[in-house]
Amino acid sequence: MTLEEEIKQTKFKSQYQKAIINILFTAGWIENEHHRFFKQYGISSHQYNILRILRGQNGNPASMGMLQERMLDRMSNASRLVEKLKQKGLVDRTENKKDRRQVDVTITKSGLDLLNETDDKVELIQNAIIHISEEESKTINLLLDKLRDKIKTK
Repeated sequence: MTLEEEIKQTKFKSQYQKAIINILFTAGWIENEHHRFFKQYGISSHQYNILRILRGQNGNPASMGMLQERMLDRMSNASRLVEKLKQKGLVDRTENKKDRRQVDVTITKSGLDLLNETDDKVELIQNAIIHISEEESKTINLLLDKLRDKIKTK
């Protein structure tokens, strides 16, 4: 279905405007699909992102600042997300021994088990959502990287 059909709009000021609206609409659509998937595991896609970052730390603790920097949605509140994950037993949060103002966050065995359980399913759901070829995916990635690069230089 075209963007025009999805949002019931037939005219755009320019192809640039249409591209931005299309990116925003598509990002929201993908986020909704992820939300539906992760709901069955009692977590949000933002919480999943935190767990993936922590798994990538290979047992080393992460600070709240580092988590915030590496999150896909940097507007999300890392502290709130970590607190919810802690309540679910998926992460541990401890005071940093060198700097009491800092908090160290690590993934628990339960958190790792959840990621291991969802890894293959996440890949399947992403392939179902993105039903384009690998070459087309590569083109989209190059264009999106180019778009962000131009934005950063302004």
